[in-house]
Amino acid sequence: MTDQPNILIIMSDEHGPMWSSAYGHPFVQTPNMERLAAQGATFDAAYCNAPLCVPSRLSFMTGRHVSNARGWDNAVPLPSDAPTWAYALRSAGYDCALSGKMHLIGPDRLHGFQNQLAYDPHGGGHEDDATAQRLGLSKGGRHPIYLWKDGIPTADEPWPSVKEARAGTGPMIKADDMMEEAAMAYLRDPTRRDKPFALCVGFVAPHFPFIVPEPYFSMYYPKHADLPDNPPGHLESLPEAAQRLRQAFGFEGYTDDEVRRARAAYYGLITYMDNKIGKLMDALEEQGLAENTVIIYTSDHGESLGEHGLWRKMNFYEHSARVPLQISWPGVISGGQHFDGATSLVDVTATILDVAGVSGRDLEHLRLDGDSLLPLMRGVTSKWKDEAFTEHLAHGTDRARAMVRKGNWKLCYSHGNPPDLELYDLSADPGEFNNLAGSPKHRDVQEQLIARIMEHWGDPGKLTQDIELGQESRLMIRDVLGEGAIF
Repeated sequence: MTDQPNILIIMSDEHGPMWSSAYGHPFVQTPNMERLAAQGATFDAAYCNAPLCVPSRLSFMTGRHVSNARGWDNAVPLPSDAPTWAYALRSAGYDCALSGKMHLIGPDRLHGFQNQLAYDPHGGGHEDDATAQRLGLSKGGRHPIYLWKDGIPTADEPWPSVKEARAGTGPMIKADDMMEEAAMAYLRDPTRRDKPFALCVGFVAPHFPFIVPEPYFSMYYPKHADLPDNPPGHLESLPEAAQRLRQAFGFEGYTDDEVRRARAAYYGLITYMDNKIGKLMDALEEQGLAENTVIIYTSDHGESLGEHGLWRKMNFYEHSARVPLQISWPGVISGGQHFDGATSLVDVTATILDVAGVSGRDLEHLRLDGDSLLPLMRGVTSKWKDEAFTEHLAHGTDRARAMVRKGNWKLCYSHGNPPDLELYDLSADPGEFNNLAGSPKHRDVQEQLIARIMEHWGDPGKLTQDIELGQESRLMIRDVLGEGAIF
C-alpha cells in the first residue's frame, strides 16, 4: 500500500441520476450505486458543466468551465498543450490509464493518459455509416459543425432512436463489454501494487441507441414502461429554448408504446451499466486494492427521456443537466453521507487533484474553476459554495446559453436583446413547470443570478463572436482537408 491512494473513476454517458434506486427511484435498479452510497458520499445536486459530450468531458479533463476552456461543441478538439488532471497525476507519480470513452477528438486521443486500454466508439473515425447516423455523426465518425448564423434547422423526420428501441445488442454494447474486460485486466495486473494508479473507465451506457441485451429490457418492459410527466398544456407553453430543440431534432411523432419502449430500454441500460460498476468494485476487493482506492462514479450529462417534450440532452432541465456523483474512500470518507448543495464536474476535477496530493505549480498550471469536495466529505468543514455553472454553446441553440444553480434557485439565460430567461424555484417546483422569470416578486434573485452568469462570461457579445468565428474557421479547415480532417 502506497501513501497516495489509487483512484478509480467510472464515467457513464447520459445518465440522469433521478433514474436510479440510489437516488430514490422506485423501480430502476442500481444496487451497486447503492453499495457506493453505503460506503461513501452521494451528491444530490451535482451538475455537468455542459449538457453535451465533448464540451462536458473537455471541461472535466481540464477543470475549467467550457467558455474558459474554449471547448464550445462536439467538434472542438482539446489542444494538445492543455494541462489536464491526467498530466498532473502523472507528474505526482501516478500511472494513468483510460479504458473506453472520454470522447477526445482530434490528433491527441490521450491528453495525459499513458494508455487507452479499450476502443472509444465516440472517438471519431471508426463508426460504420449506420452507427454514425444514429449517433448524430457525419461520415467517418466526425461530428457536424453547425453555424449559428444559419439559425435553427428543422428536422425532416422524428429523431429515430425512440422508434428503434428494443432488446438486443450492437456496437455500443460490444464496446462497453470490451471496456469492462480491459479495465478488469488492468486491475488484476500484479504491477498495480508497484505505484499508485488512476484508472478512468468510460462506459457508453446508458447513452442511446436504446438497445439493451436481455434480461435488462424485460426487467422494465412492459411492467415498468412508463410515460413522461408532462402536465396538460405544458408542451404548448414550453420556453423558446425548448421549442428550438424540438424543432432542430424532431422530438415528436411517437406513439405511447414507442415512448414506453425507449424509456424501458434506457432503464435497462442503466442497470446493465450498474452491473459493470459492481464488477469493478468486486475486482478491487479480490485484488486487495479496495481499502486504498478512491472510487468516483459520475456521468457527463443526463438524458431528457421525453420529459418536457425533449430527448437527448442540450438543455438545462434537471434530467439533462444533473449528473450522479458518488465518491468513496475507505477509512477517510464516512459511508452513507448525502449532500444537497449544488456542485459540478469542475469540482470533481479539483477533488481528484486534492486526493492525489497535487499542489504547487502543478496545480497552478490548471487554473481550476472548481473547488475540492474533500474537506466537506471528511467533515473538516460544513461550508460549501452551493453553486453550479453550466453552459450550452453548441448545436440545438443559435445563441449562447448558461445556467446557474444557487441554493434552490435555477436561472437559465439565453443571450439576446432581450435575453430569454427561465427562473425556477426547485424547492416548490421540482418539475420545473412554473417559469418565474419576470415576476416582480422574484426580481432580486433573478438579477443576482444573471449577475453571476455575467461574472463568468464577462461580455456575452464577445463570447458569441468568438464562438461563431470558431464555427466558420473549423468548417473552412474541414472543407480544405476533406476526408483527411482530424476533427
